[in-house]
Amino acid sequence: MNKTLYLLKMQLSKEFTYKQNLLVASLLAECSSKTEFVTLINQTLEVQPIKSLLLKVLYSRQWDYQVTQVQRFCEVISLLDKTYPNRLAEIYHPPILLFLQGDKTLLNSRITSIVGARFASTYSEDCLRPIIARLVETNQTTCSGLAKGVDGFCHEQTLAQKGKTIAVLGHGLRHCYPKSHEGLLDEIKRSGLLVSEYLPDTPPTRFRFPERNRIIAGLCQNIIVSEARQKSGSLITANLALQENRNVFAIPGPITSKLSQGTNALIESGATPLLFSNIDQLG
Repeated sequence: MNKTLYLLKMQLSKEFTYKQNLLVASLLAECSSKTEFVTLINQTLEVQPIKSLLLKVLYSRQWDYQVTQVQRFCEVISLLDKTYPNRLAEIYHPPILLFLQGDKTLLNSRITSIVGARFASTYSEDCLRPIIARLVETNQTTCSGLAKGVDGFCHEQTLAQKGKTIAVLGHGLRHCYPKSHEGLLDEIKRSGLLVSEYLPDTPPTRFRFPERNRIIAGLCQNIIVSEARQKSGSLITANLALQENRNVFAIPGPITSKLSQGTNALIESGATPLLFSNIDQLG
């Protein structure tokens, strides 16, 4: 029984909640055959409609064509696969499935995530350029969200220095947001890794970007925040990283800049200020 394909069919059916998917994943982890799985379904679940849906997914060929199309377009791994990154599996609400294009071995490399303002100043670029050079020099993989500003600079600078980078998308792999990053997305696909928890045709919508932030935080050992306003998405990512016991670094900025309010507040609350003198702490 291919457990990952079963979970993919569940997602394609669009009939199940995240909690139901997670429960089924835990049941699948305990069995090695369809017969054992059916037995567990009957023993564990009390609601008949859910049982019927699960059996339909198990025996129906309704989603076979869609499964084939997805497999031809990208690689799919599940929470139950050996290649699924351990760090990500440990977070609160780990993605059940990951859709990948590129070098999936990067998922288990030493990863430093870099996030920050979408409308960052040249201050971020001046600070991050030598930091990224150090990460590349020490064979670390960078990770970010392909957004404008700091995210895009992280990917571009890593590739320019012949390093490896992971882009975690807030939409399916058939889309690119922002459109201006289509060339960058293609380059990451060739030289790094694209990651999404969404089916390939899923369009970008506002609520999905905060969801993908937990993956950016979950994949890494270290996270760096450069220029962030108060209540920004970057701070959400940093706080998620703190909750998952990651090393959180913030680049301090001038107190006169609104873009420094978030990073300076992170430092005040316990994040490590990242200076040129302590770059080696990144490993």
